[in-house]
Amino acid sequence: MKYMGLNEVREAYLKFFENKDHLRLASFPLIPKNDKSLLLINAGMAPLKPYFTGLQEPPKKRITTCQKCIRTGDIENVGITSRHGTYFEMLGNFSFGDYFKNEIIPWAWEFITEVLQIPKDKLYVTIYLEDDEAFDIWTSKTDVEPSRIFRLGKDDNFWEIGQGPCGPCSEIHYDRGDGVVKTVEEFVAAADEDRVVEFWNLVFTQFDKDENGVYNRLPNPNIDTGMGLERISGIMQGVNSIFEIDTIKSILDEVSRVSSVEYGRDRSRDISLRVVTDHIRSVTFLICDGVLPSNEGRGYVLRRLLRRAARHGRLLGIKGSFLNDLMDTVIECSKGAYPELEEKRAYIKNVIKIEEERFGETIDSGIVILEDYIKELEKSGEKTLGGELTFKLYDTYGFPIELTEEILSEKAMTVDTEGFNREMKLQKERARKARGESNYMGSDENATNKIPTEFNTKFVGYEFTTFSSKVTVLAKEDEFTESLSEGEKGILLTEETPFYAEMGGQVGDTGIIFNENFEAKVEDCKKNISGKAIHYISVTRGSAAPGDMVTLEVNLSRRNNIRRNHTATHMLQSALVEVLGEHVHQSGSLVEDDKLRFDFTHFTAMTEEELTRVEEIVNAKILEAMGVNTEEMSIEEARKNGATALFDEKYGDVVRVVNVGEFSMELCGGTHVRNSGEIGLFKITSESGVAAGIRRIEAITGLNALKYLNEKLSVIREVAGSLKCSLKEVVHKAQTVIQEIKERDKEINELKREIAKSAEGDILNNIKEVKGVKLISAVVDNMDNESLRDMGDRLRSRIGTGVVVLGSVYEGRVLLLAMASKDAVEKGVHCGKIIKEVAAVTGGGGGGRPDMAQAGGKEPEKIVEAIGIVEKLLETLVK
Repeated sequence: MKYMGLNEVREAYLKFFENKDHLRLASFPLIPKNDKSLLLINAGMAPLKPYFTGLQEPPKKRITTCQKCIRTGDIENVGITSRHGTYFEMLGNFSFGDYFKNEIIPWAWEFITEVLQIPKDKLYVTIYLEDDEAFDIWTSKTDVEPSRIFRLGKDDNFWEIGQGPCGPCSEIHYDRGDGVVKTVEEFVAAADEDRVVEFWNLVFTQFDKDENGVYNRLPNPNIDTGMGLERISGIMQGVNSIFEIDTIKSILDEVSRVSSVEYGRDRSRDISLRVVTDHIRSVTFLICDGVLPSNEGRGYVLRRLLRRAARHGRLLGIKGSFLNDLMDTVIECSKGAYPELEEKRAYIKNVIKIEEERFGETIDSGIVILEDYIKELEKSGEKTLGGELTFKLYDTYGFPIELTEEILSEKAMTVDTEGFNREMKLQKERARKARGESNYMGSDENATNKIPTEFNTKFVGYEFTTFSSKVTVLAKEDEFTESLSEGEKGILLTEETPFYAEMGGQVGDTGIIFNENFEAKVEDCKKNISGKAIHYISVTRGSAAPGDMVTLEVNLSRRNNIRRNHTATHMLQSALVEVLGEHVHQSGSLVEDDKLRFDFTHFTAMTEEELTRVEEIVNAKILEAMGVNTEEMSIEEARKNGATALFDEKYGDVVRVVNVGEFSMELCGGTHVRNSGEIGLFKITSESGVAAGIRRIEAITGLNALKYLNEKLSVIREVAGSLKCSLKEVVHKAQTVIQEIKERDKEINELKREIAKSAEGDILNNIKEVKGVKLISAVVDNMDNESLRDMGDRLRSRIGTGVVVLGSVYEGRVLLLAMASKDAVEKGVHCGKIIKEVAAVTGGGGGGRPDMAQAGGKEPEKIVEAIGIVEKLLETLVK
């Protein structure tokens, strides 16, 4: 498969279909024309809807386009993942009653395998379950192997939106993994794991679905295909991240240059780099197509994107305006396909500059104020920022509410949106009052960070775990002192120390410091702001003073456990790369004495087979008892030799490289075993996801691993005893017991449904009516959420225009449900508002849509009282 740049892929596609007698149309503007259903163009076929519906005559029956699109529905994921973006381009070819499956299927195969030269053994095709016609064409007019064609159901391979034109589709997929997918089940699993990715969808619009759900064959069926330009470009370039595609990477590289932040070294900064990279693309194209910043509609979308990018620029340390210069890189990358960018360069630059400067005047002050508010919330234990304060940020300091929500979400906090809306309408003058009283005071000026620069501590812990040195500094209660005595806690510095100060994910050492007249327990060892090693001590005997000679003794057993875990962490990373691929990079780590934690880049959960293979590799290398050697060299030489840099590590000109045989080589300042055999045993205890594209492994080593395995074996023995079977029979016996429980649960649920149905008659006999809307409000016994929803659905369907509000106490918890018919909603009913008030009576909370809402409560004894207020609530809502 040959490498192709994004611009090259676009041109190859359009030229291919031009040669198939298609009219190449320029991308439509991002602002929809004559389509009130869309704020911005968000799909390749969106501007062509009038042609498909017959409202307009297409300039030709065969058309091909590359359409600019904007989607902001999942803007919160942009930057966090490597795949989400707000701006993208969609390649498409369309037939309006002209050609159909017989043409597009072989054309698609020809373009993929001959023009793009994607290997056929990396491709799979899916078709709709009942589309024999498509299968026949794929197998007779292309050379795709029938075994690589999979039939899927409506959810995957049938396009329809309510009534109207619809039809089956055929998708073409690329396999990023190894081996062959042989069954539908394997294919679905591979797709779920992101190993197999869909990149081209061929929609065969051959039916017209009527109001009765009947699919009537169209006399002149249409073709609508869509292929994401960024996705296919990523495949052609062998990358999994849209930010690694050539043109987008050029923008990201410029952001990195401007910010002096290297991509891939720090996850939080990587997020900001990606946000800026994506958003400046969207901003540039939106302004080019005529959108201007405002507080409503598509103008607000633009303002939100621009200000979000500006904020993340500041997080990267960029001072002043920069987006108006960054847009030049966007234009250079795209002006060949979109010459209007060059034509409007000065205009785009000016709009961005004005808006960015306007925002820059207020954002810094706003962030300081918001940080003050967050501190106050943390002190009070609250999690919600009030509407008045949120509106003050919006009105006075230019903060879109979404930006406030985003910053608060990083602290697991939320905004009182109802209060914000109330302030928007009723309290604008009060919200414009001067800023709050809090002041930003900067870093803590405590004794730890005031230690004079002449006091430094040399680390001798690589060679020694016990060492004699002179005390240089003592402090307690944030003040320097001339002595520390028995019963006191404080900090102690020496000229040399064998204690490792927490750094690079490895925790600090503990131990004791002593002489004839003094002994103290070292509870931790950390570095202060200037990098000095600080011993946090608790004096257990005598006293010490600056100038005293003391012996520093590291807890050797704990240090050895940390060594095992740290070296095992290096070996784990190498094993992960071997099993999962070169995309694995460290995103964080924690090395303690009892366990290790390793965060790494990977897009799917690891399988049991993968985890087992990683364990086998690490343990095999442990058994080899490979030497662990360290050497110092220049950073350039280390990189040239292929050394891996650790997460969040700062390196000087000379770095320390740790080699575990020839299996692992990393830049590392931590402590390690002398040979891999000292680790003894390695066992993974968990694998989980911590963020999009970031997985976490926790593991243990040595005697801790042996203890863990013995505990598991003890549990299995206990289970076997309870099940009265041998160890070998435990799984089978447990499965048998579980199946019996499921069958009994099924019987119980069936009985519950019968009981519920019998209760429905009594409930229906007590229907009330409020302003023409029927109301059912009742407390039912011992129903879980599913049973409550089932009953609500049945009751709602039987009362016509009306509202159903049910409450139940299940396993000590209050469960509440509200449902409304469509016409009741039109009369003003809002289930979310009803359920919020009802739940509050029971000490709970919840909400939902106008037609359905659920909630929970903490006070079962108040459930009757809560249901009793529904009638009055309904009176206030119904128009």
